[in-house]
Amino acid sequence: MSTTTATPTNPWRTTEVAPLDDETLRRVDAWWRAANYLSVGQIYLLANPLLRTPLTRDDVKPRLLGHWGTRPG
Repeated sequence: MSTTTATPTNPWRTTEVAPLDDETLRRVDAWWRAANYLSVGQIYLLANPLLRTPLTRDDVKPRLLGHWGTRPG
């Protein structure tokens, strides 16, 4: 698989990149899911972010307020 990788000396240099191994892919996926979970908690929840009790309407913010810059992607 070829991909273009910019370098300071040659911005159009093409290098070979190996696909991710299963363990790396699993870890990236786990990070992505955790980051999204935290983002949802910051934006939508007032309380109970770890869902230690069943989610209720009282846990959800009446207005969406949060820092969208913390969410991935």
